[in-house]
Amino acid sequence: MMMSRLLKYFVLSLGLVATSAFADNVRIGFVTTLTTPAGAMGRDMVDAANIALDHIGHKMGGKAVEFIVEDDGFKPEIGKQKTDKLVKQDDVHFVTGFIWSHVLLASRKSALDGGKFLISANAGPSPLAGKLCHKNFFSSSWQNDQNPMATGEVLNKKGVKKLYIMSPNYAAGKNMVAGVERTFKGEIVGKDMTKWGKDMQLDFSAELAKAKVSGADAIFVFYPGPAGPAFIKQYDQAGLRGKIPLYTVFTVDALSLARLQKAKLGGVLGSWNTMFWAPDLDNATNKRFVADFKAKTGRYPTHYAAQSYDAIMLIKSGVDAVNGDTSNQDGIRAGMLKADFPSVRGKYRYGSNHFPIQNFYLRTVKEDANGDWFVSHVSTVLSDHQDSYHGQCKL
Repeated sequence: MMMSRLLKYFVLSLGLVATSAFADNVRIGFVTTLTTPAGAMGRDMVDAANIALDHIGHKMGGKAVEFIVEDDGFKPEIGKQKTDKLVKQDDVHFVTGFIWSHVLLASRKSALDGGKFLISANAGPSPLAGKLCHKNFFSSSWQNDQNPMATGEVLNKKGVKKLYIMSPNYAAGKNMVAGVERTFKGEIVGKDMTKWGKDMQLDFSAELAKAKVSGADAIFVFYPGPAGPAFIKQYDQAGLRGKIPLYTVFTVDALSLARLQKAKLGGVLGSWNTMFWAPDLDNATNKRFVADFKAKTGRYPTHYAAQSYDAIMLIKSGVDAVNGDTSNQDGIRAGMLKADFPSVRGKYRYGSNHFPIQNFYLRTVKEDANGDWFVSHVSTVLSDHQDSYHGQCKL
């Protein structure tokens, strides 16, 4: 009987020690899309986050990091459920990831009302930069309008007078269109907002036929995920290559280029896009990140990967600032606001709404020395650029 009680006490003690050790970890929840055809983007993000964790020895502020990944299934309601699980069951300190604006918006209150830090590693819907800004929300990417605003400036410099626009009809798509319309000084001769979500439109023949006879000098599109390669293939098949130049945002990346190169769809070579980052940006952190990512995956990282890497490093800067005291949210917040960490994009800073103020670059698609297609840095389009909604934030 005595031995039984001793054994029970011993097991209970071990459980308390294990619970104590678990409680002392820095816990990060990561919500992204791992299934559906868009799952390649989420896996890209997770690969990059794991590389970042490897680079820091899986420690922040002297404490071990627990990294919990959840699949949102490309659905806002599932994203919210997974965020609720991370907040209530796993009691994470940080929730990050989020490819899609509609998923992030659906999950926002679960994380922030639950007293957690919410860091978007991709989605940048305008409400979160403006009226819905929050002291515990940060972005390690950009506000949705910013990349297309840079594209609008490129179009002006290249003398484009008439533009045809295509984009999916959801929060991010509307922001992208608003962004290019804000800076482009010419005429919009056509605009198609196509279906998105589980029944996303992947046949663009009717829209491309309209663009072909519109008199447009250029076509601007935003088609992330599986829609990107579908559009590029049909653009090529429609005979528009060399006739109406193509400008894109979040459409051409390492994932789509691998498929396009395999299909020998050379229409994408020489196309233009804008972004805050490129795999050949010349800084030590980026060179290490790209080299390690290529060694792990056999291909170039996407911007999704770059932002996820930075999200982990941003979190580390906050936890390091308080020597691992995750209860000190004021100290963590102050630490992250400094953006004092080695970023793949180089040095940047935060605005009052906790969105990056940063450079945006013109990039083009070309072959590297090994014959692989990639997006290469060309020039700086916008320097130290701040989003258009920060004035609506009351922080």
